[in-house]
Amino acid sequence: MKLKFNLVAQIFLGMLIGVAIGYFWKDAGSSLKILSDIFLRLIKTIIAPLVFATLVVGIAGHSNLKQVGRMGLKAILYFEIVTALALAVGLVAINLTHAGTGASLSANETQIEKATKLIDQKKDHNVILDIFPENIAKAVFEGNVLQVVIFSVLFAIGLSLVTKPDQRKTMLSFCESLSEVMFKFTDVVMRFAPFAVAGAMAYTVSNLGLGVLKDLFMLVLTLYGALIAFVLLVFIPVGLIIKLDFKLFIKAATEPVSIAFATASSEAALPKAFENMEHIMKIPNKIVSFVLPTGYSFNLDGSTLYLSLASVFIAQACGIDLTIGQQIYMCLVLMLTSKGVAGVRGASFIILVSTVSSLGLPAEKAFAILGVDVLMDMARTAINVAGNCLATVVVAKWEGEFEGKM
Repeated sequence: MKLKFNLVAQIFLGMLIGVAIGYFWKDAGSSLKILSDIFLRLIKTIIAPLVFATLVVGIAGHSNLKQVGRMGLKAILYFEIVTALALAVGLVAINLTHAGTGASLSANETQIEKATKLIDQKKDHNVILDIFPENIAKAVFEGNVLQVVIFSVLFAIGLSLVTKPDQRKTMLSFCESLSEVMFKFTDVVMRFAPFAVAGAMAYTVSNLGLGVLKDLFMLVLTLYGALIAFVLLVFIPVGLIIKLDFKLFIKAATEPVSIAFATASSEAALPKAFENMEHIMKIPNKIVSFVLPTGYSFNLDGSTLYLSLASVFIAQACGIDLTIGQQIYMCLVLMLTSKGVAGVRGASFIILVSTVSSLGLPAEKAFAILGVDVLMDMARTAINVAGNCLATVVVAKWEGEFEGKM
């Protein structure tokens, strides 16, 4: 219990140490990235078995197929509403600040090379097709959470249709044990989190420097302001509507959100989010195991807000004033293209490039944003995780199965 209580403080201490190392000892900072890479690799080994085990137990052990369908519809409806609000907040913020006006977007060779590599890797990406797994081992290897979710749901449905009680009980017992073991595995790996955070921050600061912020400072500032506004205007009212115990929710969400911010990785935060939503918020396993991983592909609040904001920023930097109609069209495109890509590395950048191109703007202007993308990725990833934690509570309340204090 002492470890859990101090984890957030340890993470922030790791961040401060990492910033100091990266700023004063750049060579040492660059070499410490291996610490965060080790941590992320360990986390990736947890996600697939944890999602599989909890979903199978939640659906085949404690739920019925009608409830699964009902939860799915409610979750998707909530996701779409919040996504639309995130896009709107991003548009309002960038139109108020005009952060792109007068900005000089010129990418260096490193940024162009990185952008080209990302585009080439995902040029054949099909949003709809990539939702469905062709090989579960491949989905696990690539860290595609949504494909693991689809496989797990279908497996759980198949298990619920098994008529022989002994066979069904054996598999359920295995999955229950696997789920518990993976939660203990998570506790062990989390002991390494502060060191991973220190390594990630040291690498970021030593390689980023401060000069890159000159023309893009207003973009970063606008994004952070917009994300804060989104929390105040959307998350808090939603919490008030469902009569959320904010103190309890903050206690449950602080650890996964801190991990997400420090590592800029939603994957790193998922196991801890699973554990805290179930054990601290007391949300039933069947709700957490279904809504939380699904939200990682369909409820990316921070990322969608960033995409609308960054697209208009590029237009402003090009000296082009997008009409209200063009901005609404852009939002409709983003609502479709931003789905199902949580497992795709560099997905936000790919979507940004395709959106900018669809508006007739030079896509290469987006390359320059890669210089400060890590700073923006930290914030939008934290909001993604917070939004999915809140969505889990909303669906649980909607289903009348929220066991926590109200």
